[in-house]
Amino acid sequence: QLQASGGGLVQPGGSLRLSCVASGLTFSIYNMGWFRQAPGKERELVASVSWSGGSRYYKESVKGRFTISRDNTKNTVYLQMNSLKPEDTAVYYCAADRGGLVFTIPDYWGQGTLVTVSS
Repeated sequence: QLQASGGGLVQPGGSLRLSCVASGLTFSIYNMGWFRQAPGKERELVASVSWSGGSRYYKESVKGRFTISRDNTKNTVYLQMNSLKPEDTAVYYCAADRGGLVFTIPDYWGQGTLVTVSS
């Protein structure tokens, strides 16, 4: 089970940190990712981190603004989002997968947390 939190309403240029706590799975062997889905759009992978934390992937549009990290001692993955833009508005989902770093159909999905960027 993956439990995401940290979403909310933020003004453009602001920051949010999302958290996702895993239970019932061996967290340290899974690559972890954050997806998002905006209204009327497909769900997309925003960022992912390897099981060891040594490798990361970022969607081009969030590079330099978002940072994914994980703490295997706390079974938690984070997404620090800075310089937020209205186009970042979406429901954000965490996910776990044992395959490659860039994955589309993960082994586990968390519930979503809504991020709204608006003035």
